This record gives sequence, structure tokens and C-alpha cells, in this order.
Amino acid sequence: MFSHIMVGGNDLERSKKFYDAVLGALGAGPAMVDGHRIFYITPTGIFSVSQPIDGAPATHGNGATIGFACATSEQADAWHAAGVANGGTTCEDPPGVREGGMGKMYLAYLRDPDGNKLCALHRMG
Repeated sequence: MFSHIMVGGNDLERSKKFYDAVLGALGAGPAMVDGHRIFYITPTGIFSVSQPIDGAPATHGNGATIGFACATSEQADAWHAAGVANGGTTCEDPPGVREGGMGKMYLAYLRDPDGNKLCALHRMG
């Protein structure tokens, strides 16, 4: 369904450090830098951070969350730890199991250095 997801960032070096760590925990290689953008190209899609073209500061979307699929709860924990160690801040409830209408899931939430809300999700059997 998606070809790519792009979020805004105000400091590409800071964003690259953060996303190299959290996406590295999911098996992605370091970002490719292309001018005012960085790209993570994977077999399942592209994730990118861009300084806004209009020159205004990047802002996060209130109510928006970007979810990353994890193979295990341990991978979600590694993702979360990498994010906190590289400038992210934990948000929502601590990483753990949640049960609801979508079934049993292991979730870990972070905000990146620009405030974008991210989630690592492992669907449990």
C-alpha cells in the first residue's frame, strides 16, 4: 500500500544518528544522504527524513504515529533502547504487551528528536 513514509527533521545529523540506531535495530543499513534528506531503503519500503522544502521548521503531527514491524518483543525492546540512547524520548506506557480488538501485541513507543511519534509493534500469536 505504501511506497514510502517521510517525516520532517530540523537537524539531519541528529536525525541520522537516531534513525541509524533505531532502524539498525530492525536490520536496516545506515541512511543514504541526499542533500536535505536521508533515506532508508528496504525490501518492504522507504523511510525518509527531510528538512522542509519551504524553509519553515519541521513539526510533528499531533495524533500521528508511525509504526515499525518487529519480529519479536526482544527486537522491539532493542529498538526502544537504541532510540532512547540516541536522542529519543519514551512516551505512552512503558514497552509491553497490550490486548484489545486487534489481538495481543507487544508495543514500544518513542518520540524522535523532532517529536515525531514512533511505535515498534510485534504481533503475538
